[in-house]
Amino acid sequence: MTALQSETRDDAHHVVVVGGGFGGLQAIKSLKGSGTRITLIDRRNHHLFQPLLYQAATTILAPSEIAWPLRHVLRSRPDVTTLMAKVMDVDTETRQVWLGDGTFVTYDTLILATGARHSYFGNDHWEEHAPGLKTLEDATKIRRRILAAFEAAEKCDDEVERRALLTFAVIGAGPTGVELAGIIAELAKRVLPRDFRRIDTREARVMLIEAGPRVLAGFPEELSSYAAKTLERLGVELRLGAKVTECHSDAVDIGLDSVPCHTIIWAAGVQASRAGKWIRADADKAGRVLVAPDLSVPERPEIFVIGDTAAVDRADGRPVPGVAPAAKQMGAHVAKVIKARLAGGTLPAPFAYKDMGNMATLGRRAAIADFGGYKMKGVLAWWIWGVAHIYFLIGTRSRAVVAWSWMWSYVTGQNSARIITQPEDGKPQ
Repeated sequence: MTALQSETRDDAHHVVVVGGGFGGLQAIKSLKGSGTRITLIDRRNHHLFQPLLYQAATTILAPSEIAWPLRHVLRSRPDVTTLMAKVMDVDTETRQVWLGDGTFVTYDTLILATGARHSYFGNDHWEEHAPGLKTLEDATKIRRRILAAFEAAEKCDDEVERRALLTFAVIGAGPTGVELAGIIAELAKRVLPRDFRRIDTREARVMLIEAGPRVLAGFPEELSSYAAKTLERLGVELRLGAKVTECHSDAVDIGLDSVPCHTIIWAAGVQASRAGKWIRADADKAGRVLVAPDLSVPERPEIFVIGDTAAVDRADGRPVPGVAPAAKQMGAHVAKVIKARLAGGTLPAPFAYKDMGNMATLGRRAAIADFGGYKMKGVLAWWIWGVAHIYFLIGTRSRAVVAWSWMWSYVTGQNSARIITQPEDGKPQ
């Protein structure tokens, strides 16, 4: 077994960050100048701007427009060593992070920012037929299935099979599900009609399936109602109060109703990563680690857990949402705690989430926004949503490219990233 050594001075306090998402990168950014040496470990080599992942899945943006190599992002930080590796376990007694190749990294302080994965509520076999959306690989798989369905329908002579190919089911009416369903409907009814000769893509059926009574349950009811009406105007069929009972390769079962469908997308639930099991910590039903007020693990003050991996409550008892601003705030807070400990100064107050509001898009020209007491909807909300997301992108070039892609799509009604890629085994899916 081999310990991986850092290129920086070994006597500095060593902070190991697992996960290069919003929380992990913010912690690294906030630790600048702290005198620590930092090792970032991530199983992928890029930082992903997840709020726009659905746009890569639905042909509006190319994957390269919402992801950046971690080494490039951190190129000006000689105090940071980046490792592309899969974490297998953590030995909390010897303070070692074990990697998939049998090597390990020793830490003084450990920050776990490993995010979340899909939850199929005990039906993991559904994943084969109903992929979720968490990674670039997920986005390209979903985009491939959507576009391939139209291609298969174009050469299909069986009317029943053609209808099944042109039926798209999105399960879960949270922000991701609503955004996916809206864009798929616009793709079918406004973007693709002139591209095909044997089919009318406007006949596509886009279903948004939700077990609860309304879409976007986290928003005020008036905004949820507006969202539902907007989606219906786009051509989305809402199936509310409907529970999915099975997902097949060619159908989705909703209660006792089996709907022929070749493209199913899962947006109904998330489960925290396995980080809680690595450190043998207490966790909630979703696998999120129960942390102390400073976001450290009880009885393990040298370990912090942030982002979607942590179970954190607000002052009113409601859980902190699993959104990018929350993860970034947690990363910044943990950095303050670490710096205060190393300096022997006063520790910061317990973590308190500052709600920056909530937004969701409804197709390419409408959105809703809830900023506490101020609510917005329609085109103006869409522009504010766009400006906010462009602002948080990394780098001037990325902002310019995404802004141009959106403007092109807005003005022309066309999406540019409509390329079908084959899976690694070369077999169509």
